[in-house]
Amino acid sequence: MPKNKSIIPNAPVARLMKSSGARRVSAQAVQEMSTHIQSEGMDLARKAVALAKHAGRSTVNTEDIRLSKRQ
Repeated sequence: MPKNKSIIPNAPVARLMKSSGARRVSAQAVQEMSTHIQSEGMDLARKAVALAKHAGRSTVNTEDIRLSKRQ
């Protein structure tokens, strides 16, 4: 099995899936979910950084994240 290249650890992803009702979760499912979460998170982060830069700030704040989710 290939090593997970995600920056998100597998264990929290598996716990998230189990807390959502899954009784058992395969390693491949955890990797796929981790990849998806990372991809969505990176997209959200890019949008938030762009909003902060547009506002003339170098610090991303909560409002940038909230506005990024709407786009």
